[in-house]
Amino acid sequence: MRTAREPPRLPSTRVSSLYPSTLSGFTAMAATLGFKLRPPRFKAPSFDSRPVYSPFLSFSPPKPNPSRSLILHRPPNSLSGSSSSSISSPPLDDEEEEDLDPRAEVRFLDPEADPESLREWELDLCSRPILDERGKKVWELVVCDATLSLQFTRYFPNNVINSVTLRDAIASISDSLGLPLPDKIRFFRSQMQTIITRSCNELGIKPVPSKRCVSLILWLEERYETVYTRHPGFQKGSKPLLALDNPFPMELPENLFGDQWAFVQLPFSAVKEEVSTLTKRNAFGASLDLDLLGIEIEEGTLIPGVAVASSRAKPLAAWMNGMEVCSVEVDIGRGCLLLSVGVSTRYIYATYKKSAATTQEAEAWEAAKKACGGLHFLAVQDTLDSDDCSGFWLLLDLPPPPV
Repeated sequence: MRTAREPPRLPSTRVSSLYPSTLSGFTAMAATLGFKLRPPRFKAPSFDSRPVYSPFLSFSPPKPNPSRSLILHRPPNSLSGSSSSSISSPPLDDEEEEDLDPRAEVRFLDPEADPESLREWELDLCSRPILDERGKKVWELVVCDATLSLQFTRYFPNNVINSVTLRDAIASISDSLGLPLPDKIRFFRSQMQTIITRSCNELGIKPVPSKRCVSLILWLEERYETVYTRHPGFQKGSKPLLALDNPFPMELPENLFGDQWAFVQLPFSAVKEEVSTLTKRNAFGASLDLDLLGIEIEEGTLIPGVAVASSRAKPLAAWMNGMEVCSVEVDIGRGCLLLSVGVSTRYIYATYKKSAATTQEAEAWEAAKKACGGLHFLAVQDTLDSDDCSGFWLLLDLPPPPV
């Protein structure tokens, strides 16, 4: 990002001003890590002769406005007793969808998928807003991979929920669909960590607490509308038993400190290019399957992000790579950026001196993110003039699932 002048470097500070190069009044901020990025990778906003405090206020929202509409493979309906793998089928129309049995178990493996490639699964085990014949809430296991090539569901009574039941169910997925056990299983409910961790450990699988279970969370939203609400035992207005954590933010560990930071923006086409080169460049980071998630954004739309510069960019990116980075948000009240990682951890990632101008800019950045359907990114660079990123995370704000 090109800037008009070098941002101030004050002693004993670790975070940056917002667009410090454009806001001369920010030189005395208590938080002073502002930085630039080299064009054309991150676009610098254009400025006219009058003071411009928030370049994102002129952000052009995507057309059409992106929506999160999960593109699901629709396996043929199969009852819980079926032991055979489902095969892919064309999308169902409204009449066919009405014929789906909400009590049926889903067992689906995309016949075009390489079973050996499905080494990372996403898992949820929780009660649903459904009562069984005893008047007790039904629990459900939902498993998929990030591409939804694997889809599996199974209902359980509430009195059999333990690590042994889950371990056996995970093993049965592998056996019934002809899949090897995964290397990792991600899950987003911290309350289930003990059961899931114990089950995975007994199977030699690495449990990964992470809210980066995007496909799983969106599938749960879809199942709420198309399955749970049509179940004969559905209880309208029932609250989720295990609500997602929103913990109080903690101080950032020293090993995650950067030298400078700034709000930046990158054309959607360049975001996709950056993600596609992660593996080629052996860079750290994570991507999202935007086609699968049904997010449509015009190529030239500017995606908001946060960029961090550090003289030890590779070690910093490596540390962050093992933390399951989920999202970055602005806390307007506290005047800081919050970094969410794992399932129940939030860090105060950076701070800035609150003023009308910085508040306006921070609000505009959040508005830009909302206009992109929650899509944003976090980039870690070696130097301010570096052509490459040592780490690049494509992030998506997601509301908690309705179950």
